[in-house]
Amino acid sequence: MTFRNASQAELAEVLDWAAREGWNPGLDDAAAFYAADPQGFFVATKDDVPVASISVVNHSDSFAFLGLYIVRPEFRGQGIGHALWQHALRHAGARTVGLDGVPEQQANYRASGFLRAGETTRFAGPVEPLAGNDIRLADGSDVGRLIDAEAAASGHRKDAYLSAWTKNTDLRKTLVHSRNGRPVGFATVRKCRQDAKIGPLVAEDLEAARRLLHHAATFFDGGIVIDVPAGSEDLAALCVDLGLSPGFRTARMYRGDVPKGQGACFAVSSLELG
Repeated sequence: MTFRNASQAELAEVLDWAAREGWNPGLDDAAAFYAADPQGFFVATKDDVPVASISVVNHSDSFAFLGLYIVRPEFRGQGIGHALWQHALRHAGARTVGLDGVPEQQANYRASGFLRAGETTRFAGPVEPLAGNDIRLADGSDVGRLIDAEAAASGHRKDAYLSAWTKNTDLRKTLVHSRNGRPVGFATVRKCRQDAKIGPLVAEDLEAARRLLHHAATFFDGGIVIDVPAGSEDLAALCVDLGLSPGFRTARMYRGDVPKGQGACFAVSSLELG
C-alpha cells in the first residue's frame, strides 16, 4: 500500500464512493472541497489504484476537520483504513480536529483521542417553494461577511472553503436575506444525488431562517436536507414545524479544544468538511 495526496479527479471518485455508502454528496462538491485545502485529501493505493480515502482539511492555523473516511468494501478488515487515518492526521499538526462520526465508529474515534461534544441531526422532506423579494443571490461583495457570520455561529473559521462554497454555480446557490436594507441571514443550497442540501444556514431569528428555507426550495426539484447541530434547537423545531422529518444522526467529536459557536439558527455546511 502507498499513502499519498489525492488529486481533484480522485476526490470526485471518492465522492462517488460516498454516494454508494448512502452519504448523498452534492453533484458539484469536488472543486469547492478541494479548494479548501488541496493537500488535505488522502488515498491509500494498491498498484496506484485508490482503495481507501480520508480528508483532514486545515481550515485555519488552529482548526482542521476530518471526513470522507472510506475503505472500499473488498479491502476492509486489513488495517488499511487505520494506517491511512494515522498518516493523514499528521497533516493537522497541533490543530484541533473535528469530525462527525456515525454511531458504530465512535469508540474507534475515542481511541484516537476524539471526545464527543454533541450531535448533529439530519432533517429531510419537502418544503413549500416560496420566493421572497427580500432574498437575493450572494455576490463577491458578500463573501467576507458570510464567512464572518458562519464563523461566529460555528466557532471556527473556514475562509478558503466558504470562499469557494458560496460562489454560485448551476448546481449550488447562496442566498442572502435582508430586512430593512440589512442582511439578517444567508443559506447555501446545492443539488445532491437525491434532493438538495442546505448548509450552511445562518440566521438572526427563526423568521429569517424560515424565509431562507422556503426560498431555497425554489431552486431544485425534490425535497431538502439540512444538518442541524446541537445548540440550534430553535432551528430543529422550525424544521419539524415545516414538516421535515428527523433521521440520520452523527456525533460531533473533537481532538483538542472544543470551538464555542453561537448559532441558535445555524446548520452546518457539510458533514464532510464541517
